[in-house]
Amino acid sequence: MIKLDEDALICDLAEVYHIFDYKQLPAYRVAVFSLGLSDSSRIKLKLTDRTVDFETMLLAGIFDKVSMLFWSKTKDAEKNKNRPTSVVEMLNGKQENQSKVVSFESGKDFEANRQRILDRGKGGN
Repeated sequence: MIKLDEDALICDLAEVYHIFDYKQLPAYRVAVFSLGLSDSSRIKLKLTDRTVDFETMLLAGIFDKVSMLFWSKTKDAEKNKNRPTSVVEMLNGKQENQSKVVSFESGKDFEANRQRILDRGKGGN
């Protein structure tokens, strides 16, 4: 845990046990305290490669399902428009950025890309 993120461990030990200098304690005692930290502690979230704890993820999942249920009863759903964004995907960092920015080195690059798009629209490559 120390090697992974010492600062997170220090914060967790200080917050939960009021241990401000873990190096003064025997290693075994620090290990026991570390294992006793909750699953929502900074270091345990980092160990499991999660950004939020299980309860938060569960609530986000419920929110997503309820939002989808309400949306499915709207006129927008009939047209598949304005679909609610998933909170779970946002928390996991898996949501794609809706606005994809494209940049070009020169006007010539822009024109070449524009022509490719127009050719694709006509059935070309």
